[in-house]
Amino acid sequence: MIEEVELPEISENVESGVVISTLVKAGDFVEKEQPLIELETEKATFEVPSTASGMVVEISVKEEDEVKVGQVIAKIDTEGKAAEKEEKKPAEPKPAPETKEQAVEEKAAEKPKAAEETAAEEPKVEEEPAAEKPKAEEKPEPEERQEEPAPMPAPEQPAKEEKLVPAKAVAAAPGVRQLARELGIDIDRVPGTGPGGRISTEDVKDYARSIIKGGKQAAPGKPVMPLPDFTKWGQVERQPMTVTRRKIAETLSYAWSNVPHVTQYDQADITALEQFRAQYADRVEQAGGKLTVTAILMKVVASALKAFPKFNASVDAERNEIIFKKYCHISVAVDTERGLLVPVVRDVDKKNILQLSIDLKVVAERARNNKLSPDEMVGGNFTISNLGGLGGTGFSPIIYWPQAAILGVARSRR
Repeated sequence: MIEEVELPEISENVESGVVISTLVKAGDFVEKEQPLIELETEKATFEVPSTASGMVVEISVKEEDEVKVGQVIAKIDTEGKAAEKEEKKPAEPKPAPETKEQAVEEKAAEKPKAAEETAAEEPKVEEEPAAEKPKAEEKPEPEERQEEPAPMPAPEQPAKEEKLVPAKAVAAAPGVRQLARELGIDIDRVPGTGPGGRISTEDVKDYARSIIKGGKQAAPGKPVMPLPDFTKWGQVERQPMTVTRRKIAETLSYAWSNVPHVTQYDQADITALEQFRAQYADRVEQAGGKLTVTAILMKVVASALKAFPKFNASVDAERNEIIFKKYCHISVAVDTERGLLVPVVRDVDKKNILQLSIDLKVVAERARNNKLSPDEMVGGNFTISNLGGLGGTGFSPIIYWPQAAILGVARSRR
């Protein structure tokens, strides 16, 4: 039986990812939950496991392909592994001949018998593929017929033909609708690629790009400025942006353009804090953590958010409401080779500094080793960005939307 492995739901508001590498090939035998491909989304990189055990009949994607949720990434023959085991099953041992004469007779009889078996098996080997071949050839036909209609409605078609625009409200999350408003796009004209025609943020961005390519503005008052030809002045090298870096750029650009920023600079005497660190650093390290300034600041911030709840809030521009959160999850900026990632430590207000030191070390290492899951990157209330390792006396970090505030920490000095 052939089972199709589809890309499962990744995370909220994440509709697709880019294939970094394929971990198996056609003909390989895999176990259930064994990774098939490595996928990079706008929030994290992770491995997609198989949903069944068996032989890989086909890997339907390749490196650098963009894969959407629900798309088939592989086909598994669930009976392939059982068949292989049957083939490898050892033959039952024959009883040993009792006399020399019997052994000679059996040996002489095996030669014509082997020839007969070979002759009998040859047409059988040819007939088996012939019998299975129509099934193998006929099965992809309906799949191809099902997939063919998908690309037929071109992305621009709903924009050109207003008859195709549904009269009822389109399926889109509030954040997607807000993005469309910010870009000056009529969301009713955006073709949705999600289940049931649901519109994702990528659909809105793709539609905006199609408008830009047509020589129009992406949004009122925001003209697109073309880059000069840098090769006129010297040699250049172009490298494609990863999904993560592209998402970072889009998120920070959106936050900088839409969230009012006010920066308050101040200094704090951390003499007692450093004495505390020196006293308990070894104990925390023995427990598997690292007592850093950031770990202590997480606990300080948790107390501050209780005292000043407006900093633990988000603005819902669509409903003209302020959302006050009764939980405390802190995002921590971590510099990695893939860019600035912001993993989240949960329930900071309910944990002591020892546990926070351990949790922070774990998520930071997972971020640097490219092991973060999408769920570990969302849900933060407030962000801490510590640039003490780089130096400086102060800086103005960009608020991590939809949060309301961020704390930037520079290098400490005596």
